Amino acid sequence: MKRRISNLPNLKLTMGNVEFDNPIWVASGTFGYGTEAPELVDVNKLGAIVTKSITRKPREGNPPPRIVETSSGMINSIGLANIGVEKYIQKMLPVYESLSTKIIMNIAGTDIQEYIEILEMVESVSSVIAGYEINISCPNVKKGGMEFGVDCDMTAKLTEALRSRTDRLIIMKLSPNVSDIVSIGKASEDAGADAVSAINTVVGMSITAKTGMSNIYTTYGGLSGPAIKPVGLAAVHKLYNKLSIPIVGIGGIVSEEDVAEYMLAGAKAVQIGTANFRNPGISEDIISRFNLFMAKTKWGSADEMVGQVNTHS
Repeated sequence: MKRRISNLPNLKLTMGNVEFDNPIWVASGTFGYGTEAPELVDVNKLGAIVTKSITRKPREGNPPPRIVETSSGMINSIGLANIGVEKYIQKMLPVYESLSTKIIMNIAGTDIQEYIEILEMVESVSSVIAGYEINISCPNVKKGGMEFGVDCDMTAKLTEALRSRTDRLIIMKLSPNVSDIVSIGKASEDAGADAVSAINTVVGMSITAKTGMSNIYTTYGGLSGPAIKPVGLAAVHKLYNKLSIPIVGIGGIVSEEDVAEYMLAGAKAVQIGTANFRNPGISEDIISRFNLFMAKTKWGSADEMVGQVNTHS
């Protein structure tokens, strides 16, 4: 690995036309709208807040039970519960004006037109939103993103449609529940995406042996947490070897070493998700610890680490 000694590690990075102060972000669906816990975390220290998925109309989500803890993570089937884009524009966009951290709006839809309409509504007003993460990979709704996330042509059409309507950052969020995640990532890149994020949750199931009951109302949900980190690392590394656009790594990050591993695999930034439920301030803590990790291991900048894993072949 190539290393450069520096007393002040540089955590800044550029993605698309946006500069971020550091590569440690919070993941959609795990940090609300980004303003719910001011006494627990200084969000202005985060590299970015990726807000929960926003749909055209408000959604109540799936019936309970819709979250269950597993031995090394959790399964959720929230079903994209959210306030809808109109209230998001009215209530949240003004709040973001007071924040210095970058805001990435996550968008979800049931068809191309819904994605377009949401984006156009946000684009029609002035806001500090830095970009959009496009959810094409949610396994927790009966109709919607996953239909795009498993099909290269549909992914390309959606990406092209959104690209033509904004100059802001576009990040396509990829699913691990596909036979070839690289092909979906390449379709995103070729259609104009600035970056991809990987991975979303893995389809999972939980059963209570004594009662014989499924622990999730919808039977299946999205598995997240440390259990999926190896899946996430592999996906990021495969994408890094074939794509030229940046990759945002997601899945099971709970420490500064996890951040380093994702960056070594090829991620330019990472998102911390499930860990936020246990400690909403963990991302801020990890930023501090990652700085120390870089100093101790003599990395001069976060960018230097990207893709520098040593493999045996």
